[in-house]
Amino acid sequence: MIYLNGNPRDDGAGQTLAGVLELLNLAPDARGVAVAVDGEVVPRAGWATFAIRDGARVEVLTAMQGG
Repeated sequence: MIYLNGNPRDDGAGQTLAGVLELLNLAPDARGVAVAVDGEVVPRAGWATFAIRDGARVEVLTAMQGG
């Protein structure tokens, strides 16, 4: 189990960070996306290889336009 944006998920542990983004229907090359795992920002270049361990807290932030 992982915590994805504060919500428990049974389908994320053992996947890469890019795979976890797909759970949110986000492409790894989507603009305006930032990801932190256990409070540490993971650079985009590492998303395809960064393995998510059981119990990880993954926060995905997307930029929004507007005011």
